[in-house]
Amino acid sequence: MVRSDEEGRRRIGSRAYRILEMIPGGVVWATLALAVLLSFFDPLIAIYFIVIFDLFWLFRVCYFVIFLLTSWQRYQADTRTDWTSLASAHPRYGQMYHVVFMPTYKEDVEIIRQAFRSIVSSSYPGMKERFIVVLAGEERAKEQFMATAAEIEKEFGAGFLRLLVTVHPKDLPDEMPGKGSNINWAGHRAKEVIDQLGLPYENVIVSSFDVDTCVHPQYFSCLTFKYLTHPNPTRSSFQPVALYNNNMWDAPALVRVAAFGTTFWLMTELTRPERLFTFSSHSMSFTALVDVGFWQKDIVTEDSRIFLQCLLKYDGDYSVTPMHVPVSMDTVMAETWRHSLKNLYLQQRRWAWGVEHFPYLMSRFWHNKTFPLRKKIFHVWTLSEGMYTWATAPLMIFVLGYLPFWLAPEALRTSVFFQNTPHTLEAMMQFAMIGGFVSAALSFTLLPPRPSHKRRWDFLVMLFQWLLVPITFIGFGSFPAIDAQTRLMFGKYLGFNVTEKKRKT
Repeated sequence: MVRSDEEGRRRIGSRAYRILEMIPGGVVWATLALAVLLSFFDPLIAIYFIVIFDLFWLFRVCYFVIFLLTSWQRYQADTRTDWTSLASAHPRYGQMYHVVFMPTYKEDVEIIRQAFRSIVSSSYPGMKERFIVVLAGEERAKEQFMATAAEIEKEFGAGFLRLLVTVHPKDLPDEMPGKGSNINWAGHRAKEVIDQLGLPYENVIVSSFDVDTCVHPQYFSCLTFKYLTHPNPTRSSFQPVALYNNNMWDAPALVRVAAFGTTFWLMTELTRPERLFTFSSHSMSFTALVDVGFWQKDIVTEDSRIFLQCLLKYDGDYSVTPMHVPVSMDTVMAETWRHSLKNLYLQQRRWAWGVEHFPYLMSRFWHNKTFPLRKKIFHVWTLSEGMYTWATAPLMIFVLGYLPFWLAPEALRTSVFFQNTPHTLEAMMQFAMIGGFVSAALSFTLLPPRPSHKRRWDFLVMLFQWLLVPITFIGFGSFPAIDAQTRLMFGKYLGFNVTEKKRKT
């Protein structure tokens, strides 16, 4: 397995870097162990800890609801806005170009075709003169890819300035097989085309999409408008709302809850752009992409790492601009529900492998005196706190929070504090359920139209699936996050697994 970030190891030494890799998992396991040990040996202290933790979680749920509702209102407004008229009124509109990367590995041609249809159906005028689309395949599946590429070229090739087909060679040195190494290779090939055409880098907007990404008709117009009106667009990425609607109606209930959870998490982050990392499908300036040497080719989480590459390159003078216009992707679905749940776990573990950013950031902050200290602390805290609560909060709330009450000695059970605390915690958790009610209600506003093969009463399934939230939070939240952080702690580096994409409709 390729070990990522050899530069970081050279900066501070391999031993120091390994210690940094061990810290996130070590803190998580120390928390869980402390909760269990205190429940056995000092239940009173454990109960105090649980009360404080649940109170902290209640505050998080409150601001989650506020930010989610704010983001949902902006989503409703932005999806109704005529961004094409706004963008085309800008004097530099006719100078802008778009490059869209579509990396693929063994995906069915129909999935790719639907993504391309969404691009050509966009409201953005002048696509034949302004768009370069890069279909990036792998030599590991060259025969299938070339057959797919031939179909796509025949159907869509005439619709763009260029449709560039690239084949990423296998077994190149210092690479990890996966999306990052594929689009790194494709990025260099696209640069050759852009240089041949003589396009100014600052006039080129890059969108890195998963191959199942279907864009909203106004996506590129909204992106162009935000780019043109940004005070420093080459120092910003642009993050849309990520929906998982392509096959939402056919996915298992647990998968749907997890998919909506991801969407709602991202929507709350969009209202706090200072906290935003790029996630999944996103866009950015070609200038910044070239400055940082394209996406890293030896990591799993290249989608968020590219933001950190830019943040470090420009000594903190880089941000993410929120876009409330959505893109839609496939949620996890396989031939059987068991296989779907397995793939969901692997996908969540891959996303949780973003913990690899912690040693990456710390090793580069160590000797960088130009990067503002306040921003260093903020970004490390944002990353660390998110990874920590992802791994610990569901277990602490739904499982370990009950342990000290089960194990408390008789002398403690007779105290007023002990007898009142369960009622207090129950009241806090009942109040926190407002987050679930709001999520369930908003999920219906984001659902795609009901397919013809689905019956009307399937809406009830969509409602009652939210009773599965505790199972989803633990089984597909805590467990994969702990798995990822434990692997990093012991140096068992994770490779890139491609999420299987299946559709019934």
